[in-house]
Amino acid sequence: MTTTPQIDSQALEAFLAQAVTDAAAAMSVLLSHIGDRLGLYRAMSDSEPVTSAELARRTDTNERLVHEWLSNQAVGGYVNFDPETERFRLPPEHALALAEENSPALIQGMFDMVAAVYQDIDKEVGVFRTGAGLTWPDNHHSVFEATERSFRPGYRANLVQQWIPAVAGLHAKLTAGAHVADVGCGYGTATTVLAEAYPASTFVGYDYHASSVDAARESAARQGVADRVTFEVADASEITGPYDLITFFDAWHDMSDPVGAAWAAREALGPDGAVLLIEPLSHDRLEDSFDPLGRFGYAVSTLICVPCSISGGGPGLGAQAGETRTRELFTEAGFTRFRRALETPLNLMYEARP
Repeated sequence: MTTTPQIDSQALEAFLAQAVTDAAAAMSVLLSHIGDRLGLYRAMSDSEPVTSAELARRTDTNERLVHEWLSNQAVGGYVNFDPETERFRLPPEHALALAEENSPALIQGMFDMVAAVYQDIDKEVGVFRTGAGLTWPDNHHSVFEATERSFRPGYRANLVQQWIPAVAGLHAKLTAGAHVADVGCGYGTATTVLAEAYPASTFVGYDYHASSVDAARESAARQGVADRVTFEVADASEITGPYDLITFFDAWHDMSDPVGAAWAAREALGPDGAVLLIEPLSHDRLEDSFDPLGRFGYAVSTLICVPCSISGGGPGLGAQAGETRTRELFTEAGFTRFRRALETPLNLMYEARP
């Protein structure tokens, strides 16, 4: 015999309010993505008040839709609204996050990712039913672009300035000239950032996704480092050394054989070589992740990271694997030294040595 639970009307109302807030945010993120693509934020980046008609003229867009877009942005607190003048203003602090492509605070890559995963909704539903997973190439192409744009601000702001100095002697070694492999390099953003900073070193980026490797090669040519950076289509288990440094930037947890990748990295290290592992900020216990970043991390992990790992029969680590599990798998791969070298608001950085 089943019993009907007693309903707390106040708890129900509170939850419905939360759900409406979430729905409003979800729709508004798509509008922010549209505003970015149309250049609406960039046209307001001088922080001068504008009417919807003025903004529409600046961006060659429809005034009626621009007014509705601005109204949404004002209600959400993204822009300011003066009811006396009916003008809208993008605060300079918000412009850094929404309109400045080279800003370390740029948030548009995260919004791009939200829009991108909706392109694959039918595939994602199918994965839940079959458990077959989705390889990285199975994702919509906009996922690759959103991933690069999401990580680029952090790499440019932190990689040379904070992450490299967190490993004793690494800056000096790269300055003198080292041989570096970037495994799971994607579009090669981190690889080229390092190459720009350390002209005496040479770099090889590996990724099994051919289209990403093509994009990485084009990026290296644009940045003027193609003479010191090469990119190869290869699985993480296929790298050959010796290397002074092997890096995994926000990629290791997606792999179908993370232990095999770590093992191959260990075998490819030269004397006194090290692995630098950058992973999303995560915790060992679910209850420590009850915040917006944890919520976003588990969402991306559900839609992209875990499906990618299980597509090859992997353990499905996901973006929220946590330090303890990461350490266990590197130890299984034969590393005897493993430490958290640094923690940032968005990332964990580990140093591993044989």
